[in-house]
Amino acid sequence: MKPILAISIGDYNGVGPEVILKTLSSGDNLPFTPLILGHPVILDFYAKLISSKLAYHQTESISNIESSRINIMAVDELFINDIKPGETSAKAGKLSMKAVEKGIDLCMSGEAAALVTAPISKEAIYLAGYHVPGHTEFLAQKTQCDDYVMMLVSNALRVGLVSTHIPIQKVAQEVTLSNILHKLTIINRSLKEDYDISHPKIAVLGLNPHAGDGGVLGTEEKDIISPAIKEANESNIIAKGPFPADGFFGSREYKQYDAVLAMYHDQGLIPFKTISFNAGVNFTAGLPIIRTSPDHGTAYSIAGQGKANTQSFKEALGLAFLLCQNKQITLTSSR
Repeated sequence: MKPILAISIGDYNGVGPEVILKTLSSGDNLPFTPLILGHPVILDFYAKLISSKLAYHQTESISNIESSRINIMAVDELFINDIKPGETSAKAGKLSMKAVEKGIDLCMSGEAAALVTAPISKEAIYLAGYHVPGHTEFLAQKTQCDDYVMMLVSNALRVGLVSTHIPIQKVAQEVTLSNILHKLTIINRSLKEDYDISHPKIAVLGLNPHAGDGGVLGTEEKDIISPAIKEANESNIIAKGPFPADGFFGSREYKQYDAVLAMYHDQGLIPFKTISFNAGVNFTAGLPIIRTSPDHGTAYSIAGQGKANTQSFKEALGLAFLLCQNKQITLTSSR
């Protein structure tokens, strides 16, 4: 039987349902079995709106899935008659998170091989009572995992983050020797196990402009980041740096490394999206389940207009399937 990829529908007032619909209705012979978690009314609504069609099998149980078809499972009834493309809604926020929760449960039980999450709205999930910064932190919380790294992945670049969805004024507090070493350890293990890279090389960025300029512009590089890199090397992790972020990306030095560890969200994601926009995937390394996501948000401004680009979502599905294959090879070889 083909591996089951659970797909959470995302915020139904955003572009998530549209990119799912357009991707899966393309007629491709998929090597996996899609299970969309949301509600068929959502897909029917957007299919009519953008003049698309999707033949699917509605199921209430994982045991009733048809491997040769696209499957959909309802996770909530709250939204009925409440789909309003482009609007922030507590009901949409709640359903989006109910879908994620169901996907996590299916993966943790081994009934699904991976979870691909369509974009959510942080404002909408807050309105729905979910006080988490985003998908990554929620996934870690629900799987009881402390050892995780938010990574953005494309064919050109892999970027991991020390700090994720926090205010910029709190970033320096997260830049500690233990945090950096912890993230390097997880990334190194993921590159070996998930991506089959035997001797991965990881570049580490500085925190301050010009990587501190020898302490003139800040001492974090000298006092924290460099010692963390030294400890990583002593643990047989190939890590280099700290590099000034602007020059590192400007000179395309990232091409010499298998991954880059950035100190904060925009330091890593701005160059990543400049280099790999519409082709990037959000991957959570270190989780006990496989989870990927497109690297864009809900895009309320174009929701329901048929304008959403599907490339990143296709890449997220492809990476999830590849990681499933790599995981199976790892499990088989360890028996």
